[in-house]
Amino acid sequence: MMKKNMGTADRIIRVIIAAIVAILYFTNVLTGTLGIVLLVLAIVFVLTSLVSFCPLYKPLGINTGTKKDK
Repeated sequence: MMKKNMGTADRIIRVIIAAIVAILYFTNVLTGTLGIVLLVLAIVFVLTSLVSFCPLYKPLGINTGTKKDK
């Protein structure tokens, strides 16, 4: 079972970063392999924000959520 390990601020920051990367990619500022890699990372950021769970945080013992966010 996935326990939420992301707080509201963490989720908002990830969505903002994803939006910036998407804008830069679709306006051809980011191109090539780097652009594709960053776009995939942006998609991962949005998905993890939607479920409030980051798989990388689990083994590292990171939890940015508060009792209110859980």
